[in-house]
Amino acid sequence: MTRAWRWIDSIFVDLSRQMRWSFLPPLLIYFAYGAQGITSVAGAFYVKEYLDLPAAFLAGLSFWVGIPWALKMPIGHLVDLIWRWKYLLILLGAALMASSYGIIVALLTLPEVMQAIMPVNAWYVTAIILAPCGFVLQDVVADAMSVEAVPHRDADGTLLAEEETRALHTTMQTLGRIALIGGSSAAAALNVLLFEGAEALPQAEKGALYAHVYTLALLVPVLSLSGVALALVQRLRRTADLRRAGLPQAEIRTRLDPPRDPVDVNWWYFIGGGAFVALSLSVGLSDLAYGQEIIFAGSMAIVLLLMRQLIAVLTPAQARALIGTAIIIFVYRAKPLSGPGASWFEIDVLGFDPQFFSVLSLIASLLTLVGMIVLRPMMANHTIAWIVIFLTCSEALLSLPNLALYYGVHEWTSAMTGGVVDARFIALVDTAVESPLGQVSMIPMLAWIARNAPSGLKATFFAVMASFTNLALSASSLGTKYLNQIFVVTREVTDADGTVVTAADYTQLGPLLITVAVLTLVAPLIAIVIIQNSRFRSED
Repeated sequence: MTRAWRWIDSIFVDLSRQMRWSFLPPLLIYFAYGAQGITSVAGAFYVKEYLDLPAAFLAGLSFWVGIPWALKMPIGHLVDLIWRWKYLLILLGAALMASSYGIIVALLTLPEVMQAIMPVNAWYVTAIILAPCGFVLQDVVADAMSVEAVPHRDADGTLLAEEETRALHTTMQTLGRIALIGGSSAAAALNVLLFEGAEALPQAEKGALYAHVYTLALLVPVLSLSGVALALVQRLRRTADLRRAGLPQAEIRTRLDPPRDPVDVNWWYFIGGGAFVALSLSVGLSDLAYGQEIIFAGSMAIVLLLMRQLIAVLTPAQARALIGTAIIIFVYRAKPLSGPGASWFEIDVLGFDPQFFSVLSLIASLLTLVGMIVLRPMMANHTIAWIVIFLTCSEALLSLPNLALYYGVHEWTSAMTGGVVDARFIALVDTAVESPLGQVSMIPMLAWIARNAPSGLKATFFAVMASFTNLALSASSLGTKYLNQIFVVTREVTDADGTVVTAADYTQLGPLLITVAVLTLVAPLIAIVIIQNSRFRSED
């Protein structure tokens, strides 16, 4: 009983002890970012039923929607330069988001008025680009606010010990991921309620429902602004309390604001961000062979150049630790995946239907929230290298159920258990255990930046390192593509009259899954062994 209570205390009670009211403002902004998913279903059906945009155009539009996120690096440096006005950036982001949602509401409720001003398709393109512009502004500011939210002094004004601030930073970054996923989960659950029976509605009522959803989405920017309002209220109350205690203004300012180094303009961040966008546009809009590889290589060169600017402001020990940590996280996130072939097999052979995939998605979201809470003490008390080893071994082990399903183990387990442990049961258990791991991997890196980046460059560090780790996902996509070119898996494709154009062939899926499992285990462990036996060894 004592051991069980200690576990509960270290997981749940300690989390409540480490929670601070100052955490809430950035958490509200993260939650709003996750809640944007409320328009995902309505947006998809609106495009299908109301617009005459071809599929190729919509695919190209998704490229343009990603451009604001390519500007995250220069925006991060801009936020550090004008940190004093950070709340105005949150307000600007909210205005852009509200404009995006408001345009869609107007298109659905006042179509004639909107068409008199501009074509419907042009309005839609405008709306779909405005939203990510607002979100990227708020995301960059929230990242830096998450550092400022961690107190550096106790109630008496004494500086907190390093161990305590380390734990608080880990808790803050964990709660940030929880807020983001919680927002998307809440949006998904709300969509389930809003769209119940929607398929039977007349078209006019469907349009009214879509307008209602986008009207509700206007609460998303309000949520983010409530974070700003709460931050201002907290500051005013704390200031009043310190004044009543008789503290001078200088001491009040020291208590309220963490030390912040002066920031000088580094034009390399703006040049690099411009080069990143130019490269993406020039190659993305062309039909160059190996366009993905060109964009990846060019982006990597640009991000490494900007990382060199980051390293220049760190101590030699911190710089080496950052390089080692970044390489370990990059290799871990760059491991290839199995691709769509596994899902095709589950649909065609195992008989998984859309509802079951929805159940898996919901379970994954909910258990990710629980998993990050449960794994938080591990992240706070172990090195990044140890955490990546744990995640790597866990993911390699959890790749076995997919292999078992391919090779028919579920048929044996189903027969032995009277149909209880069937294919769906194995998939549910695998999803339940595996779901938290992907989100956990980024939290130690975010906590390291929060603790070690110069006080005046927090937003810049977050933006550049986020771009670097996101490039790892691009590398993962390329690796997945190459593996699927080696191990060719095809699903059955028929034409309009039912003639089979492409036959289903899953014979190569087994070797593909085995290769992915081996790379998942071996690649990160090799990187850790090399880094931890070099001068870039990370002990943080």
